[in-house]
This record gives sequence, C-alpha cells and structure tokens, in this order.
Amino acid sequence: MDIDAWVWWLIAAVGLGIPLVLTAMPEFGMLSAGAVAGAVTAALGFGIVTQVVVFAAVSVALIAVVRPIAARHSSQRPGLATGVDALRGRQATVLERVDGSGGRIKLAGEIWSARALDADQTFEPGQQVDVVEIDGATAVVM
Repeated sequence: MDIDAWVWWLIAAVGLGIPLVLTAMPEFGMLSAGAVAGAVTAALGFGIVTQVVVFAAVSVALIAVVRPIAARHSSQRPGLATGVDALRGRQATVLERVDGSGGRIKLAGEIWSARALDADQTFEPGQQVDVVEIDGATAVVM
C-alpha cells in the first residue's frame, strides 16, 4: 500500500492542528495551513522539494503577516468600559458630608459610600465630585 504525498501533508496538517487546540498558540495553525498548501502542491504533481518550499513559504508568510496583526489587536484595551471600570472618572453628587473617613454620594443613580482621596479634604452635600477609583464598595472621590 503506497500512500500519496498529499495524504502525508494532510496528516501533518492535522498533527499541527492538535497542539493549536491544546495550547492556543496560533503559530501551529499557520504551520498547519502551510501543510495544507504542501498537500495541494503534492496533489498537483509537484516534487518533494517544491512541496517543502511551498510549505515553508506559506508558513513563514502567515507568521510574518498574521502574528504582528494579532499582537497589535491583543495589546489594545477594549474601548468599552464595563462594571466598576465604567464608574471611574464619572461625576457624583454628595448626599452626606464626605471626608477622609467616609460619607455618601449618588453615583450613576445609586447611593454609594465614599471617602475623599485626600484625607484633609471635605465635600458638603450638593457638591459635585469626581470618582477617582472604586475601592471595594467605596468610591474614592476628589
């Protein structure tokens, strides 16, 4: 039983796809795509040297082009802030006097416990304050 070269390339493509799924390393997917290109080259009747050159060229080209694009997209922060992150930088209204030890504010329609960022600073009811951060269930304001 003689197995054609293109079948071996497809076996290699599947073999390279398994670590892609297990490790989530996209480079294995690019090598797998290169192996598929090698299988197509073999099915078209080209020799082993051409098959290996096509495999290498497609794999290197995919890694050179796709990897920097993926790295650029993974390093960007999402444009939409949710949860506690969405409350930072918002304005709130003081309901009960806020100082370094505590107080109450109305933030995004809800009543929050709050404390001043600077322990010496105090805010009286009715004043507008900016939320600097959320520390547990307490808004830190200034």
